[in-house]
Amino acid sequence: MPRAVAETSVRYRVGVDVGGTFTDLICISSNGDVRLDKTPSTLDDQSRGVMTGIDQLADHFGESLTDFCQALEVVVHGTTTADNTMIEMNGARTGLLVTEGHRDEIEMRRVHKEMIWDPSYPAPPPIARRRARIPIAERIDHTGVILRPLDEDAVRAGVQRLRLLDVQSVAIMFLFSFVNPSHELRAAEIVREEFPELEHVSMSHEVMARGPEFERVSTTLVNAYVAPKIAGYVGRLEQQLRAAGYAGQLLIMQSTGGVMPPSYVSRRAVTLLASGPAGGVMGAALAASRAGVGEFVAIDMGGTSFDLCLVRGGRPEIKTDWNWRYRYYIGLPMVDVQSVGAGGGSIARVRQGALLVGPESAGSDPGPACYSRGGTRPTVTDADAVLGYLPAEGFAGGRMELDLDAARAAIERDVAVPFGTDVTEAAWGIERIVNANMANATRRVLASHGADPRTLALIAYGGNGPVHAWVVARELGVGRVLIPKAAPAFSALGVLVADSVIDLVRSYVTPLAQVDIDRLGRLMADVSSEAEKELAPTGLTATTTEHFVQMCYPGQNFDISVATDPGIVANDLIDLAERFHAQHERDRGFSFKNQPPLIRGVRLVARATTPKPERFAALGDVTDANSVRIGSRDAYFGTEFVETPVYDGSQLAAGIEIAGPALVQEPFTVVVVPPGAKLTLDQTGNYELHLGAASAKGST
Repeated sequence: MPRAVAETSVRYRVGVDVGGTFTDLICISSNGDVRLDKTPSTLDDQSRGVMTGIDQLADHFGESLTDFCQALEVVVHGTTTADNTMIEMNGARTGLLVTEGHRDEIEMRRVHKEMIWDPSYPAPPPIARRRARIPIAERIDHTGVILRPLDEDAVRAGVQRLRLLDVQSVAIMFLFSFVNPSHELRAAEIVREEFPELEHVSMSHEVMARGPEFERVSTTLVNAYVAPKIAGYVGRLEQQLRAAGYAGQLLIMQSTGGVMPPSYVSRRAVTLLASGPAGGVMGAALAASRAGVGEFVAIDMGGTSFDLCLVRGGRPEIKTDWNWRYRYYIGLPMVDVQSVGAGGGSIARVRQGALLVGPESAGSDPGPACYSRGGTRPTVTDADAVLGYLPAEGFAGGRMELDLDAARAAIERDVAVPFGTDVTEAAWGIERIVNANMANATRRVLASHGADPRTLALIAYGGNGPVHAWVVARELGVGRVLIPKAAPAFSALGVLVADSVIDLVRSYVTPLAQVDIDRLGRLMADVSSEAEKELAPTGLTATTTEHFVQMCYPGQNFDISVATDPGIVANDLIDLAERFHAQHERDRGFSFKNQPPLIRGVRLVARATTPKPERFAALGDVTDANSVRIGSRDAYFGTEFVETPVYDGSQLAAGIEIAGPALVQEPFTVVVVPPGAKLTLDQTGNYELHLGAASAKGST
């Protein structure tokens, strides 16, 4: 049936998050309609899955793809391309131009080893082989004075060598280039002259404008390694969107929790690492603020991973130091999202008499056994289906039917038979293991921040978050759980509501007592000017601007950001030192108030706000839950199967209350309400799960 022509008066905003299993999309129309959708991720070329999802949204609104794209105001995208590149280590062939004497800095890694008790543990796969790391004679001191001019002949010879090695991307890291970038800029010019077909050049002063050198070379190499794939993917997606009629701007989610256009991220592709999970956290922060919650832990259980983040004071923790991702150091601020391999696709197997679940995932292809796509190994989703939490019919928005027989057969063969137990106990064992893995990961993160889970709320999202939220909360002793109706596509919502954020740093290393206040002021003016230039392509103006001085104690490698006024004067320095001591005590548990601190630089965070929807999902108009009860099915809650009512969540209005046990089916997930608990729905589209005393005592 042909689709109707678009009404030009209706405009749309679309958020997209590409996960390891599904591509999630959410669309908010100018008349307040909210639609979420999912489609299997196409990991060989993520743009195909994105366009399929956009076409599905167009179909829902009764429009052709062209008319829908022409009516789009903005497309905001969180992508796993950078993460997948680092996981699979299949990025660009990369070379490095580095200051003579620092060729092996990247391999020394500050003598950091992940397995301290295993001296034979191998180093990470090299991004740039030693033969592709070219030492260049040049030297600039910490004040920016040139001690040794750049050897341009050495640069040209090095580039020719890299050309023979068939590199695709080049990283340039010279000492103290963040103070004086002239040598890096000239080297980049020579690279482009000698190697015009090269795909990408990364300069360390653009990627990470501060020291120390190991952190900078690691970050710059990762940037150079992932940038060509990012550029290729974003280019293909932009081309397909333009061909479909979209004339607006594509914005990309960053790991800092903000969005920026491709022109910005092309130079700083490394900022896309963990951008999807960061989007979910930003959405959770907005949902929590609407519910009056400021202290919570956000958990995102998708098909491949379980991501979590502590949020205090309404803002997620931003980690500015010791950010290791995929065994490489990333010296940039990142939303502190921690991940473990625990998702719906996590594979269960028995090894040496122990039941293991994850981190290996069946993904979307071949997927869990119950998907009937060729998967034969048992997964968490198979266990969810066998235990009655998931509907056999009408799964994934009515596009799939689950093969319960295939799920039972896989669990029986790979888990039940080796343990000599029945399928139900085996499936419950899978549940207990994956839930314990998620709860333990959450405990570790909270303990590192000195946070007590009993004082926090829990916000659960992702396709599998609503299914497992009750038991994770019970394991942690959390009494209040928020589950957004848009949970299955919440990271997509998060990227759509995220603000545009510029996070810039300029280095200036000096004892506080010797600071040149005029130089400090010039650096602050410099980052303010650059932030305005970076925001210009978005058409937005910064609505909030925060200035910080980066400070540490002598001998420390990692500094902290101390808020300050951009018009700082000499009389402010004593107060700045006192605030540093207090913040260090609060954040790290100790301070040395008699020790003068060091200044390591200045930082600016400029934020341009984007429109926020009043509601996160469409609400129904039914106030009597019993009138939308669509049946019942047996569900297992640890001791026996219980006949459990099933409700159509899409028709429920705000203010309803449902007593457990119950299963509330949304188009792409199920909210599991255990016995003794109750579920309510608020005006903004958040379910609130209240766990009873029986549910809060511990896991069965």
